Amino acid sequence: MPSPRISETNCLVKPNLKDMSLTELETFISRFGKQKYRARQIMKWLYQAHAGSFEDMTDLSKAFRNEISDAARIALPEIVETRVSKDGTKKILFGLEDGLSIESVLIPGKNHWTVCVSTQVGCQMGCAFCMTGRQGFKRNLLPSEITGQITRLRSDMPEGENIKNIVMMGMGEPLANYENTVKAIRIITSEIGFGFSHRKITISTCGIAPMIEQLGKDICVNLAISLNAPDDITRGRLMPINKKYPLTTLLDACRNYPMPGRRMLTFEYILIAGVNSSADSAEKLARLLRGMRCKLNLIAFNEFPGSIFSAPSLDEMQAFQQILLDHHYTAIVRASKGSDILAACGQLSGQRSQRG
Repeated sequence: MPSPRISETNCLVKPNLKDMSLTELETFISRFGKQKYRARQIMKWLYQAHAGSFEDMTDLSKAFRNEISDAARIALPEIVETRVSKDGTKKILFGLEDGLSIESVLIPGKNHWTVCVSTQVGCQMGCAFCMTGRQGFKRNLLPSEITGQITRLRSDMPEGENIKNIVMMGMGEPLANYENTVKAIRIITSEIGFGFSHRKITISTCGIAPMIEQLGKDICVNLAISLNAPDDITRGRLMPINKKYPLTTLLDACRNYPMPGRRMLTFEYILIAGVNSSADSAEKLARLLRGMRCKLNLIAFNEFPGSIFSAPSLDEMQAFQQILLDHHYTAIVRASKGSDILAACGQLSGQRSQRG
């Protein structure tokens, strides 16, 4: 029997409990005459005990479990395929209920793992250096599908207990799926959800300026901006979003984003040979970001089939970095992980591998 189909509005007979916030869950169970604290119990079962069925929720009465199972469901993405890079990075292909697919990446650190989570199926931003955008945009992910990637990895993968950081840098633009992304983050950081600190969550955006400011009002997580050029002409060629929100507008929004304590904004800069990696580009970038409390992650372009771009030489990258260091910026050349399995930045496609 085929899996039930879903849409952004989740118009199924039975709602998925994992799409509900605590408040929504409290309202939902009130129809059964249950007190609010029962919703907190259910949330802990869903996100801390990774309960896959109502039968697992043993501190709820059997009668209540039967009632709620008749009215709702628990559904998660399914792990379809796992690929392992020579550097230890793991790319996980998830199947969704409507037959579409997404990918997450498990990235090894010194004593922990970081999970790179997707927020959309495909992407509509059309960045010239990104393989995901070439797949086109299918739909936004629901909160259950965003948090479900984390649930599956924590419960089904041996690295699960050592996942310490979450970066929303996978398929899609998180701020273009704003409501569902924020709802998922609130669950991820809730004491009755996954319990992650806000300091361990990073959202990466291509630069939807109004939503950056809104995010700063709604929640406080780390923010990474995909910058990739020091001027509007070059950035507009690489990133269509720049035509709507040019650099002046984007950087004003970044200045208004609250970063408490000693935390800094992160600017991600993908270095592309002959496009944005020259000494002149580095000098322009230093002038552009003057006065901003930020750090820069310099990333060599990750090649993929059909791309017209290539990465600069290591010498060119180091020369670019040195100019930024000379201007007293924190600038780090980030080694891309998982490029041999198309798991690095800009390489996710949500497609099954062609092995064997």
